[in-house]
Amino acid sequence: MIYETVAAIDLGSNSFRLQVGRVVDDQIYTLDSMKEPVRLASGLTADKRLDAAAQRRALDALSRFGERLRGLDQGAVRAVATNTLRVAKNAVEFLPLAEEALGFPIEIIAGREEARLIYIGASHSLPSAAHKRLVIDIGGGSTEFIIGKRHEPQLMESLYMGCVSYTLRFFPDRRIDKKRLREAQIAAAKEIELIAADYQRLGWKEAVGSSGTARAIADVLELNNLNPNGESGITREGLDRLCALLVKAGSAEALDLPGVKGDRLPVFPGGVAIMSAIFEELGIERMTYADGALRLGVLYDLLGRFHHHDMRDATVQQFRRRYQVEGDQIERVEATALSALAQLTEGAPSEADIQFLSWACRVHEIGISVAHNAYHKHGAYILTYADMPGFSKKDQARLAMLVLGHRGKLEKLGNLPTTDSSWRLIFCLRLAVILHRTRDDRPLPAWRVQPLGNGFQLDLPAEWLAENPWTAAALGEEVQVWKQLGREYVLKTRSLRKAG
Repeated sequence: MIYETVAAIDLGSNSFRLQVGRVVDDQIYTLDSMKEPVRLASGLTADKRLDAAAQRRALDALSRFGERLRGLDQGAVRAVATNTLRVAKNAVEFLPLAEEALGFPIEIIAGREEARLIYIGASHSLPSAAHKRLVIDIGGGSTEFIIGKRHEPQLMESLYMGCVSYTLRFFPDRRIDKKRLREAQIAAAKEIELIAADYQRLGWKEAVGSSGTARAIADVLELNNLNPNGESGITREGLDRLCALLVKAGSAEALDLPGVKGDRLPVFPGGVAIMSAIFEELGIERMTYADGALRLGVLYDLLGRFHHHDMRDATVQQFRRRYQVEGDQIERVEATALSALAQLTEGAPSEADIQFLSWACRVHEIGISVAHNAYHKHGAYILTYADMPGFSKKDQARLAMLVLGHRGKLEKLGNLPTTDSSWRLIFCLRLAVILHRTRDDRPLPAWRVQPLGNGFQLDLPAEWLAENPWTAAALGEEVQVWKQLGREYVLKTRSLRKAG
C-alpha cells in the first residue's frame, strides 16, 4: 500500500525528532517536524542502565509525538532508536512503554544501519552529483561515517563517540580548558584512526556534515566570520579559532557568540572536540552541510518499501550469494512453505509473515558454509551478529530465530509466546524442509495442512508415506518434537485407493 502522508521518528541519544512528509511523485515534502531535547544519553548510569528521569523525559516526548501521529496507518510510520537504546541494558523493559506512549512500533537499529539511513537522507537533500561524498553525522552517543555516490552508500561505519557522551566524559562540570579539550580530541582521534586508512583508500571529493552538531558548528563559524575569506560551512581554520574561543571563554555558556542555540549549548563542547579530531585525522579542510539525515533517510527507505524496493530483500539476496546457498532447493522450500502458510491462514496471511517466511526460506541454509553439523545454529549466529542493511535489531532477531527453529528440538524457543505467529512460520518452514529432503524436483503428493486449537494437522496419502519411509520417519519424529513442547501435531493419512 502507498500512503500520501508518511512519518519518521528518530529516538536519538541527544534529541527525539519527528518528521511528517507528503509523498508526491516519489519525492517527500516536509509537512511538519518536532524536536524534543530528551538527552537520553545523559540518563545512562555507570552500569549502562537508563535512569528513571531519562525514561520519563522520553515517554513524555513520545506521548506528544503520538498525539501528532494519531490517525496515521501503522505502515506509514517508522520509528528508529539509535546508540543509547543500543547499549542500554534495560532497553528491553523500556521499549514496550515507549511503544505504548508513541502508539507505533519502535526499532532499535544497528550502527551501520543508522549510517546507511543517514546517507540516504543526506543524499536526497543535496544537489545531484556524480562524485563520491563523505557524510559525517555526530550524534549524541555515536558518530557515523559514510562514503557514497549519488544515493548509494559504499562504505559505512559507526563509532561509539557522541556530543553527549564526550561532554559528560571530558567536561562534566561544563568547564573547558586547553588540557580537557585536547584530551577529548585525542580520544576521538584514537577511534577515528581505526577506520581512517580504509576511508582514505576509497577517497571522496566532498565532505558533508549532517544533523545538529554540524549545523550548530557551521552556524557559529558563519555568523561570527570565523571561516577564512567568508567561506560557508565548516573549515579547519574556523574550527581552530572556535576551539581557541571556547578555551578562552572557559565554558560553552560563557561563549558570547551568536549562533549556538540554548538547547545545544550543554553538549556543544563534546561535538566541537569530535569534529576537530575528524578534520585532523581524515585531512579535511572544508565541510558543507546537508539538511537531510536519519529521519529523511527513514522516510525514503519507507517509500522504497512501498514501491517494492525493500533494502531487506537486497540484503537477503546478498547473503544467499555470499554463503553460496543452493538456489533450486531454496525455491522448492519457499514455494511449499508459503503454500502451507496460505492454507493455515485461509489464504489471508499478513504481509509481514509472508516476508519473514520467504526470507527465512532463502537463508535457512547459510550455516552450511560453516559446517553441516548444527548448521541451523551457525546460520542463526550469523544472522544475529552480521550487519544486515534494512533490518532492525528486532527484525534481525526474528529472522535468526526462524532459522534456528527450522530443525532440531523446539525447547530452545520456549520463551516465544504460544500466540506468536512465528510458531506458524516455524511449522511451515520445518514441514517444507522435511518434504524436500531429497533435494530434487520429484513432485509432492496432494497434501493439506490446517490449524488446530493448539497446533497443526498435516494430511498426506498413506501410499506416498509407505513409498517414502525416510520422510515418514522424519514426520513421525516431528510429531514428538512438537508434543514435547506441549503442542499438537496430528499426522493424518488417507488412502488414495480407498478414495477411488
